[in-house]
Amino acid sequence: MDSVASTALPAAPPDLRVLIVDDDPGVRALLLRYLGSRAMQVQAADSISTMRWLLEQQPFDVLLLDLGLPDGDGLDVLRELRQRWQGPVLILSGRGEAAEHVLGLESGADDFIDKPFDLRELHARIHAVARRAQAMRTPPERVALDGLLVDTGRRAAFDRNGQPLALTSGEYELLLTFVRQPQQTLSRDRLMDATRGRPSAPFDRAIDVQVARLRQKIERDPARPTLIQSVRGAGYRLAERPEPA
Repeated sequence: MDSVASTALPAAPPDLRVLIVDDDPGVRALLLRYLGSRAMQVQAADSISTMRWLLEQQPFDVLLLDLGLPDGDGLDVLRELRQRWQGPVLILSGRGEAAEHVLGLESGADDFIDKPFDLRELHARIHAVARRAQAMRTPPERVALDGLLVDTGRRAAFDRNGQPLALTSGEYELLLTFVRQPQQTLSRDRLMDATRGRPSAPFDRAIDVQVARLRQKIERDPARPTLIQSVRGAGYRLAERPEPA
């Protein structure tokens, strides 16, 4: 493998969050050090169970997944993962056969890199899959959501009768954050950072109040919300995927 002292590439955006899933402690340590020095926020898991727990706790932009894990096969978990997580997955594997590459891509991987790998190439591929995913996530200017209309060009939202919704700036930013990351669990810290530019303090329930106010304005029955769902111990998720309007 390339050393950590490799020629530097342009730094990744500081909010690019990478999860490494590999049972080799040497690989985890190397990638934590190297990618962390490239301004990425990096965490690591040594098993499928730890990966699942981390994905429930916080959002990640890119997942680096080894195929040979102690508590299951990487290809099987990738198929399962695609049912509930839409971010890009880059497979790291010592299985270099072309058939494995095909199986990985057919199972939902976005890219495949063989071990041993060059760190600079891995860094570039992480950037590439993250850029592609961001381009796909960027919603059109007008999207429909359960009868509502969100117009990002005008920074406005409209109710099911076509009337403007009286949203505060914070409520609009909160709605936009959900629209841009549908069907993903977003932590309170992530939502607070998106709407106020800072993480929440311990026991800060301001985001819960803001979610409650937004529900009053967009849910068909605010007492039984179905659009913005609470995920116990983790945060909130937008249950539906917006469609171009």
